[in-house]
Amino acid sequence: MTDQFRRERIFAGWLAAIAMTAFAHTAAAQDYTVNVTQELNGLDIKIEPVPNAGLLVVNLQNNTAQKVKCNVNFQADPQVPNRSFVFIEPGKSSAATLRATQRWFEVDVDVKCKVDD
Repeated sequence: MTDQFRRERIFAGWLAAIAMTAFAHTAAAQDYTVNVTQELNGLDIKIEPVPNAGLLVVNLQNNTAQKVKCNVNFQADPQVPNRSFVFIEPGKSSAATLRATQRWFEVDVDVKCKVDD
């Protein structure tokens, strides 16, 4: 291994460590508001947002006798919007998550549920 190659590897390792530390600091320092809007179509669905540092978890509990599909849309400016969906069996729970890639101050969550066809 040449000295130049060793220096480049050490430099790359330092850059990676600095980048990971900066991201971890930003994510860990998160303090944000969660706004939930819902369209449940008369279904008995319990929605519980659980904000964590760097991760928002939205727990969904299906209290109906039918399988449902819930679309969950996250808007956390300046982060790119995130859309996901979950199928939930009767009496069961599921979760949708949004991981921080940038610092948030407010997250809008739109939940739309309907009976799965």
